[in-house]
Amino acid sequence: MVAASTGRPVPAEPPLRTDSDPNVEIVRDWLAEYVYETMRTQTLEQIVDRLDNAIIARIPELADRDIRRDLAASTRAHARVVLSGLTSDTFDVTLPDEVHAFARTIARRGFQLRLLLRTYHVGQEAVLDYMTDAIEERRPPQQIERAVMLRLFERSTRWVGNSVEALTDTYMEERERILRADLTRRTETVRALLADDELDIDQASIRLGYRLAQHHVAFVLWADDSSDAEMSGQLDRVAARLAAALGSTRVLTVPSGASGMWAWVGLDDAADLTEPGRLERLAAGSVEPPMRVAFGVPAGQVAGFRNSHREAVAARQVAERGGARITGYREVEIAYLAGADDAAMRALIGRELRAVAGRDANATRLRETLHAYLKSHRSPEATAKLLGVHKNTVRYRIQRIEELLGHSIEARSLPLEIALACVATYGADALP
Repeated sequence: MVAASTGRPVPAEPPLRTDSDPNVEIVRDWLAEYVYETMRTQTLEQIVDRLDNAIIARIPELADRDIRRDLAASTRAHARVVLSGLTSDTFDVTLPDEVHAFARTIARRGFQLRLLLRTYHVGQEAVLDYMTDAIEERRPPQQIERAVMLRLFERSTRWVGNSVEALTDTYMEERERILRADLTRRTETVRALLADDELDIDQASIRLGYRLAQHHVAFVLWADDSSDAEMSGQLDRVAARLAAALGSTRVLTVPSGASGMWAWVGLDDAADLTEPGRLERLAAGSVEPPMRVAFGVPAGQVAGFRNSHREAVAARQVAERGGARITGYREVEIAYLAGADDAAMRALIGRELRAVAGRDANATRLRETLHAYLKSHRSPEATAKLLGVHKNTVRYRIQRIEELLGHSIEARSLPLEIALACVATYGADALP
């Protein structure tokens, strides 16, 4: 087979010996049925989750959201290729793009080659564990059990060996490219700043080519369900457009994955950006599918650099649950904090909203009215204008809401606002 990144041949696996064994066709039939069942989307995703969880448990550096996403794409691509070739005596394939993309991500994030090699070593152990369980669960006929095990174990072992050889080249090429572009030094400096390590701020600014003694707006940029293995050029262009929309040409970017990026925009004064919803409005024309962006709160100096990034990462977590394309942390902060414990959040919503927490159209309408009423400072007139209904309609609905709650709105106004903010952010999935 040929490595996608290098074009150099990867040794093809020789045909497995079949001799004159009368059970060969039984083995093929059993494997064909196994492949058919395993390639089902739900089953395949369960296998990917199992293997990735086993890997991350022993290599916690891979738990980062973007790296884990690339790891899952690589594991899934590996599984599809290996499974599709199980019933064939030849094994001449090309490593999928997602596999090379993961190796490049490891290089871009500043990790050493040994982490990539360890990932495949641990991954191979996880695959063998899975295959042992799969054989025990499916119980092939006794006369072919040994042949099935040999086929599965030989294929996976040889595939991993070939992959490591090809991906070592991929990693080294990417690492060299990064070194030439000085990205590693920038990445390591950013990691040290985010970890609050002791650094000379002036020297760190020089290494980054970005002044730390200013105001910062951090954002996380990523492609949602992208089919491209790599899209760094598109990420860079969107980051530059976002910086321009915020009124600056000073932007620092660091790749966080094959289709993700961390970024900071530098500003002399960020006061205009603190108005609620301001960041989202400015960014609206710069982010189109499949791109999504999450912003932190503008803040100054190194502490602001770090805190705004932390908030952008938190806003992304909310965005991935709620589906928004542009998300500002201040707009979802309450929902983020309340949603840190999913079960507790649902309990809060059910307890506070009671019958108003239903999924039917009437409950939805009452929730929207109550949310608008609280945001409008309890003004029926302002609420009616916001909803486009008559003020008497608002008064009737508020009266009905209080009947369903069993108490006045003022008696539990703060918990109600929190519950409504969670439902507004996460949608019907947040309802108990």
